[in-house]
Amino acid sequence: MRQKLGVTSQTICPSSQAPSEEDLKAQNGGKGQKMQMKREISLINGICLIVGNMIGSGIFVSPKGVLMYSNSYGLSLLIWALGGIFSVFGALCYAELGTTIMKSGASYAYILESFGGFLAFIRLWTSILLIEPASQAVISLTFANYLVEAFYPTCQPPYDAVRLIAAACLCILIFINCACVKWGTLVQNVFTYAKLMALFLIITVGIFKISSGGTKSFQNPFEGSSTEPGTIALALYSALFSYSGWDTLNFVTEEIQNPERNLPLAIAISIPIVTIIYLLTNVAYYVVMDMPSLLASDAVAVTFGNAVLGPFSWIIPVAVAMSCYGGLNASIIAASRLFFVGAREGHLPDSLSLIHLERYTPIPALLFNGLMSLIFLCVEDVFQLINYFSFSYWLYVGLSVAGLIYLRFTQPDRHRPVKLTLFFPFIYCLCSLFLVIVPLYGDTINSLIGIAIALSGIPVYYVAIYLPEERRPKFIRRLNAFTTKYIQMLCYCCLTESDPDTETILVGKTQ
Repeated sequence: MRQKLGVTSQTICPSSQAPSEEDLKAQNGGKGQKMQMKREISLINGICLIVGNMIGSGIFVSPKGVLMYSNSYGLSLLIWALGGIFSVFGALCYAELGTTIMKSGASYAYILESFGGFLAFIRLWTSILLIEPASQAVISLTFANYLVEAFYPTCQPPYDAVRLIAAACLCILIFINCACVKWGTLVQNVFTYAKLMALFLIITVGIFKISSGGTKSFQNPFEGSSTEPGTIALALYSALFSYSGWDTLNFVTEEIQNPERNLPLAIAISIPIVTIIYLLTNVAYYVVMDMPSLLASDAVAVTFGNAVLGPFSWIIPVAVAMSCYGGLNASIIAASRLFFVGAREGHLPDSLSLIHLERYTPIPALLFNGLMSLIFLCVEDVFQLINYFSFSYWLYVGLSVAGLIYLRFTQPDRHRPVKLTLFFPFIYCLCSLFLVIVPLYGDTINSLIGIAIALSGIPVYYVAIYLPEERRPKFIRRLNAFTTKYIQMLCYCCLTESDPDTETILVGKTQ
């Protein structure tokens, strides 16, 4: 099927035909340009992607989960620090995986390489069916709510207005990322700098309060600390959820300039920055607000701004909106590459593995991602859907890190630019197991619904992927060929070509 589509691609897209003599006289030493996404993501872009996705609206809106379960300022800060250390462990493992398996797609690509197509497809299925579109719908709604908050200070903003603004936000970002990869990274850089400036403002106010003698909250920092292992575990879980997103850059490995250097370096720079910012921001909150008012607030940063910024308190809602916008952009970039790689590996329709002939952006994957998110915006209780997969992030990341251990034993001689001691992946796998069990125990019904949705992908995998092509329903093959042909013409796209320098051989992995 893919060979036939390749012939169609050569007919529709002239540049995918055999290169002429002039084409071979390229500036890259006589090599013709391949139909691949270009390596346009620099080290700074990579840092902004990671930091921008990790620092979402959570640190502004609801950092109180850790404090609520720890019951003291001192223990809560200790748990925030432990969350940062744990994230460093995971990020180091992903630095090795990303420089060993030089493919975009993050956990999907690593699970595919280590454990084969079935588990990788289930990971992809849950992302398409719920995780990515639901999370993007929630982020865009949070952005819209904070954007219109100034116009409705005493009541809830109109339901339709919020949904329309959220939809416009999604569409603008989809267009930007379809137009040019550099436009998408520029948006990411700008909004990451903006949210960092807002957090620096909060931290500066906190430092000023401390220098003015406002240290009452820290006179007995561990007084009243929770000693129950269960509540401490929930506090740690809340902190770790705020650190999620450090794997964002691994979704775009094939687009990073000099990935063997820049991928691990971006990870090594980003995680300490986020950890320090989280700690200092919480210190600022604790200095200005007492525990009852902090726990009672639905938007901690807004309450903080109202207390200390006076006429400039409007800065905080705007900062939250900008933080959501940058986080949404990073999520769109990552999700579209996940769908693109899944299609390229044969787990999704071939039309999603097309890239624009001149812009080298995965337009069909981006449009599909946007369409799914817009559909989820029509779901009234979309926030509830997130609860179904509260455990899945850690499950798939844990499987990826387990894959690192597996590959160490099955492929010991494989080239690894970054090679860790096995202590790090073993510890991370054990902690990931704990993070999967906690929501299963604490929110059993929602977790079981999430598992059922994931398992619904089994018959799809059997019919559309596992069966030999000649035994699959004919309408699937015809629909795949039809959509690919006309999406190529409509979006001016072509199938991508393999890169022998970075491609990992996956014989039999997609079957």
